[in-house]
Amino acid sequence: MGEEMSMNQVIHAAVRRDVARTEQALRELADGDAGRAREVRTAWRNLARELTHHHEAEDEHMWPFLESRGFDVGLLEEMEAEHGAMKAALASVSASLDALVASPTSANAAAAADEVARARVVVNGHLDHEERDVEGLMDSIKEDEDFKALTKKLRPASTVDAANALAWMQDGAGERELAALRAAVPAPVVAVLTRFVARRYRREVAPVWR
Repeated sequence: MGEEMSMNQVIHAAVRRDVARTEQALRELADGDAGRAREVRTAWRNLARELTHHHEAEDEHMWPFLESRGFDVGLLEEMEAEHGAMKAALASVSASLDALVASPTSANAAAAADEVARARVVVNGHLDHEERDVEGLMDSIKEDEDFKALTKKLRPASTVDAANALAWMQDGAGERELAALRAAVPAPVVAVLTRFVARRYRREVAPVWR
C-alpha cells in the first residue's frame, strides 16, 4: 500500500479527483442539458471553495511559519505565486461554467472542458511541486509544538465546514486516502460528521458524481 498519506496529500487527492471528473462530465454533457450543467457548476463551486480555503490558509499561516524556521524563502515565494496562478485558473473555469449554464450548448460545454483542462495543468503542477519540495519540510518539524498549534489554524472554521470537507475528501477516495483519514480523525467522529452534519455536501454535491 505504500507509506501513509498526510492529510495534505488527502486533500490534494480530492482536488485532483474533482478536477478530473469535472472535465469528464463536461466532455460528456449533452447539448441543451441545462440541469446537468447546473449540477457540474455546483460541484465545481464546492471544489473551488475547498481549494481556496486550503491555499489561503497556507499563504496566511504555513508559509510565514516555515520562513520563520529558516526554510528557503524562494521556494515559499514560488508556492505563493503558484497559488495566485491557481486562483486565476479557478476563476476562468467558474466564468466558463456560468456561460455554460446560461447557454448549455455543446460548444460551451467543450469550451468549459478545455478551460478545466488548462486549470488541471496549473493545479496539478502546483500540488506536485508542493508534495515534492514542501511536504518533507513540514514532516521534519511535525513534532514542533508551535507547528502542531499552527496546523489547527488550517482547519475549517466551523464544524459544518469540517463535516462537508470530510465528506468531500471521502467521495470517490481510494483505500490509501481513507486509511489516512481514519488515522488522522477517529472513525466515529468522521461517521457522525459526514452522516448528520455534512448535509450540504450530501444533498448538493455528492449526487453530481453518482
